[in-house]
Amino acid sequence: NSIAAGLLFSMVFGIIVYRQRNKISKEKKRSEELLLNILPEEVAKELQKTGNSTPRYYEKATVLFTDIKSFSKLADELSPQEVVTELNDCFVAFDEIIGKYNLEKIKTIGDSYMCAGGIPVPDDRHVIDMINASLEIRDFIKSRNAKRISMGLPPWDIRIGINTGPLVAGVVGKKKYAYDIWGGTVNIASRMESNGEAGKVNVSAATYELIKDRYNCTYRGKISAKNIGEIDMYFVEGTYN
Repeated sequence: NSIAAGLLFSMVFGIIVYRQRNKISKEKKRSEELLLNILPEEVAKELQKTGNSTPRYYEKATVLFTDIKSFSKLADELSPQEVVTELNDCFVAFDEIIGKYNLEKIKTIGDSYMCAGGIPVPDDRHVIDMINASLEIRDFIKSRNAKRISMGLPPWDIRIGINTGPLVAGVVGKKKYAYDIWGGTVNIASRMESNGEAGKVNVSAATYELIKDRYNCTYRGKISAKNIGEIDMYFVEGTYN
């Protein structure tokens, strides 16, 4: 009886240990997946291994901003749930497009969407990939608006701005990690968006010089950008036929 009881106890104990380890393994996997949803894979691995992430300087990266024209007015005409649903539909589509081109989503701020190319792993195609992604985003919104108009709904037009140059990227925060980017390149990309036009991809001279042989662009002239001054700007119309 003692032997039988001992064996039974060992079996029960083993089952409990197995289940506990399995539970811990699943929780660990879920935590890792959540971390990867917040941070780039390379940054997440560094954070898990060392407990911190070292900020990095990039000599050349490309930054994109989008913004919905007259968003406040559009939002006032919808319920909070409808606003979130509409934004989510757009941002999910943007996520899929930039994922296709191996670009890094940085964050959304209200109705603004921000992503970057050439980080956290530098590559030589990030400018081309960003332009291709921006044109797909533009076309997605155009197609979506055609459906909205056919249903008697107002269009959600967006402005798209892009700039290329050096920047710093890193993780900020402790309780809620955030991967972010800083520098003049980011500020100019934001001005490209705010000084753009609905349904257009507006790029800086720095970006234009890198894409001019592959894409048909329209020179807009020197345009005054807030806190920066006059900047040469171009609309990207599409690829050369």
